[in-house]
Amino acid sequence: MTDSTVVPMPRTEPPAGFTGQQLSLMRQTVAKDCNADEFDLFINMAQSYGLNPFRREIYAIVTNKTRPEKRQLVVVTGIDGLRRKASQSGDYCPDDQEPEIVTKDGLADPKTNPLGIEKAVVGAYKAGRRIIGVAYWDEFAPLKERWENNRPTGEFYLDPNKRNWHTMGRLMLAKCAEAQVLRKGWPETTSGLYEPSEMDQATIDLSPSEWADKEAEESRTQKVGTRGAVMIQWKVGAAIEAVSLGDIADRILGFLRDVGSSSEVEWWRATNQIGLRDFWAKSPGDALEVKKAIEATIADVEAAEAVEFETQDQGAA
Repeated sequence: MTDSTVVPMPRTEPPAGFTGQQLSLMRQTVAKDCNADEFDLFINMAQSYGLNPFRREIYAIVTNKTRPEKRQLVVVTGIDGLRRKASQSGDYCPDDQEPEIVTKDGLADPKTNPLGIEKAVVGAYKAGRRIIGVAYWDEFAPLKERWENNRPTGEFYLDPNKRNWHTMGRLMLAKCAEAQVLRKGWPETTSGLYEPSEMDQATIDLSPSEWADKEAEESRTQKVGTRGAVMIQWKVGAAIEAVSLGDIADRILGFLRDVGSSSEVEWWRATNQIGLRDFWAKSPGDALEVKKAIEATIADVEAAEAVEFETQDQGAA
């Protein structure tokens, strides 16, 4: 009896959109830190979003490269890629004003903030309506803590490996603000896409000496008062609460469901900068989902506030 089993032939063609030579070049350049599985995922995401790695529209960043148990692939999108995705909607128009860079007396510090920048404000137009995004220096600048004898000193400085933040701080923060605008205004095409400068603070790899032994990890955890917990203040005047790492994401999502105004969310996020930063360091995957939820909540509440304002205005007329 003849065996009718069909044995599939091995695939000899590269994935659609890239030649074998291009894939090899990408593996050696824009995705050189990726292992085989990470590289396959990165290429699939690039194809899914329709972004070209050679044009610096999408990047592959591998965090904690020397720590297998913490290793993570972070796929981010260049600002040009975000703009192109927004433009595909047909109702995107770039801002006709230059980014507003706000400085503040007392913030200038040659080690942490050379220009004394407080925030950057950037806008874009959707169907004729201007939308703005705001990025604060202390939320995005890649600050590192100085350690002595495997212990944190409480002294911070700009990561020397992130040279653009030293020489082009205004531009870097403006890109963070513009990325927020593009996700806020065009979520159907840009949701989940982050500009590399937004990730600079979150993807700092600690030096080997900081991970020399368990004491370093315990010392860093003690800064927030409770091992395995994140310190959060939920309401104005409320006591600061130690929330377990296993519960923090659900607690934050529950809080976001009950907020009454965009200003309430902004106050909460600004007040809990240190806690949220610690949450990111301990659980970057969950923290990224929470960050998306925060931005979505702000956008939804602002939209509701705009509708309410228009209704009141029409009633007054």
